Amino acid sequence: MASNWNVAVERHSALHFLYRLSDALLIAAAGIAMGALYFPGGIREAAPVNGFLTMLCAIGALVVFPAFGVYESWRGRSQAVLALRICSAWATVFVAGLLGAFLIHQIAAVSRVWSMGWFISTTLALLTWRAVMYRMLGNVREQGINAKRVVIFGFGPLGREMYMRVQRIRTAGYRVVGVYDEHCQSIPGSVTTLRTMAEVNALVRSQGVSEIWLTLPMAACRDLSDVVRQFGNQLIDIRWVPDVSSVELLGHRFSDFMGLPVIDLNAPPVSGITGLLKASFDRVFAAAVLIGLSPALLTIAVMVKCSSRGPVLFRQQRLGIDGHPFHVYKFRTMRLHADTGVTQATRGDPRVTRIGAFLRRTSLDELPQFLNVLRGEMSVVGPRPHAMEHNELYKELIDRYMLRHRVKPGITGWAQINGLRGQTDTIEKMRKRIEFDIYYIQHWSFLLDLRIIVRTALHGWTGASAF
Repeated sequence: MASNWNVAVERHSALHFLYRLSDALLIAAAGIAMGALYFPGGIREAAPVNGFLTMLCAIGALVVFPAFGVYESWRGRSQAVLALRICSAWATVFVAGLLGAFLIHQIAAVSRVWSMGWFISTTLALLTWRAVMYRMLGNVREQGINAKRVVIFGFGPLGREMYMRVQRIRTAGYRVVGVYDEHCQSIPGSVTTLRTMAEVNALVRSQGVSEIWLTLPMAACRDLSDVVRQFGNQLIDIRWVPDVSSVELLGHRFSDFMGLPVIDLNAPPVSGITGLLKASFDRVFAAAVLIGLSPALLTIAVMVKCSSRGPVLFRQQRLGIDGHPFHVYKFRTMRLHADTGVTQATRGDPRVTRIGAFLRRTSLDELPQFLNVLRGEMSVVGPRPHAMEHNELYKELIDRYMLRHRVKPGITGWAQINGLRGQTDTIEKMRKRIEFDIYYIQHWSFLLDLRIIVRTALHGWTGASAF
């Protein structure tokens, strides 16, 4: 087995070197090709610093790219993350090259058009090269070539899910050859059933197992430690797949906390860089809407003011992210009346003015909430904010109700475009809305936000539930 390991290491080192060399050559070739297109006599006839920058970045990639982990094994991992790493690595090399040109007082001689064309074309070339290689390796692995043999420890729900994913995602290049479980009787016949550690050891040696996946319950910490000690001297990878789904509330992420690895079990996905991007988009989008619709907003304000006595805008306290209160803005749609608690509007409500009925039916009364978005209190997309009294009532009646406040409330949301809007006169209606809100939080992505915005713009302003 040691000889097989040495052969594998040598093969991996050779491939690693070829990957690095191909990236460096790709960077140099893109610079030369762009020079041939832009400079009349090619890059040789251009200012010397342009050729110097090309070679400097090509050599720099040999050193910098490995630090970004772009040459690690990417089996079963996100291609989007790999693409982001490649772009980050190339951007770092490019900026470092420009800094080098600046330090030798030649930055003014660098062609801006050529350098930007080179940067963009190299980015596309690196990503295309990786996509082609990924596809080629996937085709090879689908045939069972270069597949890593795996033993799964534990065949509960998580172990079965891992097994099914290996069967479904053949391009990842894994083959389950054995399953260790002392009691399970439903292990597939195509793999070896293992009942003792001695059987596992024998299979690892005879089959040349590359990885062991631990899918035991989180309560089985002692068993996990035993397995790690048992195979500590074996030249194989051991992966622990924690069963976070059994305790997951909103989402989970791995992080470093006070120097120790931790799993955040209730972390909303909209945080960190993604949260910053969402907040930036919200403010830009809100500013564009307020400016673009300013004539309509002014017209509505005049109509509301003329419809009945009272202010143009209605303010009411709501709970924001992490339970921080704020005042939400709407166009006033009702006549002034004694406020004796929150009473939801009903169809034909006598408190609603004529213009108010139109605004509520078309959801135009919600437009001032873009001011809340601009202030950072709300998001364009998110769970709709409920009245404070409703929060106090439903948090005792509906499980996980308050989890919707781990993100900013929104002007529109996943529940609303799926028809769950308007009056919630029964607990079941509210429970269904909460299910959709939590689904949105758990599955958030920027594309999902854009999808909700488009569907709201096309179909979400009116409906049978809007009154």
